[in-house]
Amino acid sequence: MSVACIRHTGAVPSIVIPAHNEERTLGRLLDSLLAEPGGPSGLSDPSASGDSAAPAAPTDEPGRSGSTAGDPSDPSLAPAAPGRASADDFDIVVVCNGCTDDTAGVAAARGARVRVVEIPVPSKHAALRAGDEHARGFPRLYVDADVVLGAADARALAAALEGPGAKLAAAPERHLPMTGCGWRVRAYYRVWQRLPAVREGLFGRGVIAMSGAGHARIAALPPLMADDLAASLAFGPEERTVVDAARVVVHPPRTWSDLIRRRVRAATSTAQLESEQERAARNEPAADPAPPGEVAPGGPADRPSARTSMGDLRALLRAEPRLLPSVLVFAAAAIAARRGAKKAIREGDFHTWLRDESSRQG
Repeated sequence: MSVACIRHTGAVPSIVIPAHNEERTLGRLLDSLLAEPGGPSGLSDPSASGDSAAPAAPTDEPGRSGSTAGDPSDPSLAPAAPGRASADDFDIVVVCNGCTDDTAGVAAARGARVRVVEIPVPSKHAALRAGDEHARGFPRLYVDADVVLGAADARALAAALEGPGAKLAAAPERHLPMTGCGWRVRAYYRVWQRLPAVREGLFGRGVIAMSGAGHARIAALPPLMADDLAASLAFGPEERTVVDAARVVVHPPRTWSDLIRRRVRAATSTAQLESEQERAARNEPAADPAPPGEVAPGGPADRPSARTSMGDLRALLRAEPRLLPSVLVFAAAAIAARRGAKKAIREGDFHTWLRDESSRQG
């Protein structure tokens, strides 16, 4: 991810939450992180989502505070991993960036356990840097405001980055509740969740945890739309892990048009990342250079990628022929996304954030 140099150290892990106009979603995340030990600790059965989607494997103002509040009513929002962890185990920083709604108020209402930082610019990159300036410890978790993660899940991620032989980066298993999603959206994710890069990579989960050494690895990355993908590709398979004991709820888009908006953004951001990789391989300055004292990333010609190939889809069909209709839907979405991304890529517009609003509806 695009994060800044370390300013603070400490024994307590930090959770940094960048949030732009997330008053509708931030509360459910904070309530899950702040839930007391002994509260709800299990996701509902994935089959209750109404779809047999694939399993993880194939088969500048700090200090606003107020009263505590909230209890998510959706059972799929409960933290997944059992345990006795609580938010007191963490330093939680919410960075409200360019908000025009009550995101800061939602965060402040959770009390002193949540520190609120406000910056005027609507930029995830700037929010991550501001979060790093205020965060106190490692491991450090970067959590999107529209996902749901429990305290025990966060503790499991931090544990994977501590001790002898610890990994540099970690992410939780993902659960995508499909209730309310159109049939084409279900078909798309039925394929997407089975892809090797999706199962093994740290991207597309809304949560990435870093050790201090892992943070140093990615601190030089330039501002990128695909921050989680760039962070995932910065670590080899032996340096990163998906933690079975942790789970995050990621709400997918409900409509085909919102899915395509999300995929256009993904195609655009992937093109930006690949352009930066090529630039780094030629030892050219980045479009947005790393801050003084940091080293710009380099990469070999055979740099890592998370693109889906026809070979991936053929292998999936050989293993599960019944997925043919879903693969056709997946291919249609990929074609539509590439067409939709052409103008932005041609004009070098890597700043317009096509946001899916359907997944943020109550």
